[in-house]
Amino acid sequence: MMKFNDFRPRLKGNKKIAYDNLTKKERRILVIGDLHAPFELEGYLEFCMETYAKYLCNQVVFIGDIIDNHYSSYHETFSDALGGADELRYAIKAVKKWRKAFPKADVIIGNHDRMVMRKAQTSDIPSMWIKSYNEVLGTDWKWEERVVYDNVQYVHGEGGTARTKAKNDMMSTVQGHIHTQAYCEWMVGRNFRIFGMQVGCGIDTTSYAAAYAKNFKKQAIGCGVVLGGHTAINCLMEL
Repeated sequence: MMKFNDFRPRLKGNKKIAYDNLTKKERRILVIGDLHAPFELEGYLEFCMETYAKYLCNQVVFIGDIIDNHYSSYHETFSDALGGADELRYAIKAVKKWRKAFPKADVIIGNHDRMVMRKAQTSDIPSMWIKSYNEVLGTDWKWEERVVYDNVQYVHGEGGTARTKAKNDMMSTVQGHIHTQAYCEWMVGRNFRIFGMQVGCGIDTTSYAAAYAKNFKKQAIGCGVVLGGHTAINCLMEL
């Protein structure tokens, strides 16, 4: 029986180029923006799944802030907010849906993700008492501070914009953290060609977790796709 990979259509010109690109063996990475579960926007999961399928992605990177940890913030919290246990239960329930959709993924640890770890350090609690992210959230993901694929680095982005990070490191960079920006900028020199890609986010801007930004610029709801390290695409969700 003929397999799909054995099929060779008789195509010419641009049609052949398109077919070759679609069937090329390379990393096609979906980059999911800051979720801030359980305060992620309704429909954002479906949008990311559709984007994954549209670009024939074969890998997933969550760019950080999977959970919000509003109750544990170092800043002022909403007085009528959920308690810590309730917020965590809702977050675990939300993350379960994402795990089902994307069982294998790299997760960049964001500042909100590590909030509880920071509180533990502030209280001098030994690390042996602290559970891993996978244990708490019921996932089997790879949680990392930074990953590199095809000479592109993926970071959360607490030190500035993707544009600045790419220039400083002289390396193509994808990051999140800044909810109001979604862009891809190329920088080209005599001996280099790199890009800085700022992906959007998936937070529900009407939730109390996003109240701090109610007077900021409108937040960019979207995700990104990186093809083989050579092409970066921002995908904004229609609202």
